Amino acid sequence: MPVHDIDYRLIGDDLQIVEIELDPGEAVRAEAGAMLYMDGDITMDTGTGGGFMKGLKRRIAGESFFITSFTNDGRSKARAAFSAPYPGKVIPIDLGDYGGRFLCQKDTFLCAASGIEIEVAFTKKIGAGLFGGEGFILQKLTGDGLAFCHAGGTIIERDLAAGETLRVDTGCLVAFSESVDYDIQFQGGFKNALFGGEGLFLARVEGPGKVFLQSLPFSRLADRIVAASRMYGRKGESSGGSNALGALGGLAAGGLLGGLLGEDN
Repeated sequence: MPVHDIDYRLIGDDLQIVEIELDPGEAVRAEAGAMLYMDGDITMDTGTGGGFMKGLKRRIAGESFFITSFTNDGRSKARAAFSAPYPGKVIPIDLGDYGGRFLCQKDTFLCAASGIEIEVAFTKKIGAGLFGGEGFILQKLTGDGLAFCHAGGTIIERDLAAGETLRVDTGCLVAFSESVDYDIQFQGGFKNALFGGEGLFLARVEGPGKVFLQSLPFSRLADRIVAASRMYGRKGESSGGSNALGALGGLAAGGLLGGLLGEDN
């Protein structure tokens, strides 16, 4: 069976997982630690996915050094499910629709059909590398089949015509087809730069091609939680511990932050 024929379903709304149905002998590859559950006939095999250099390239691209393959060794269909490390939605991308290549920001890959490779892609323009928020490196997914990425908040899908441009907050750009031209531009204006709240630079994408955007990057969410934690902490300190709401708020914010960032409370 061609790898792009794997069946899947998305479960949930704002905290989505992807459940993949595998035929006997069929396999799916996933980022280490992404597996949520799997049927009894599915076996795991963790490795570099093609040697040391393959693992090193994935590490440079922002993923783990190892990748895990899940193979259905039974005689009937079996299922495996994968979840993202933070709240968000799952984006299915059929690479066959885009010439076998698709670019995405690092840390967005979740899982893919067996045979799809994760490679390093360097941005073509120095501005994108220096000020894009993700450095020079993007992830390039190559192969013939389904790949699944994850992103935060609401997902916006845009089909840009040739010459059509879109300016985006750098953290909100999730993935785009290889035909899309990508660069970072200074947004200009002294007041915009200092008081606009959108940062000094915006991503500029130009069609033709597909673009996926996210409304709530994890970095933005984490910044807000850290700021709230500090605010509630200061309120508790100023009242000498007598402000119950401030203390409870600080504990709640700290616990939520620790859960999202993987820290021990």
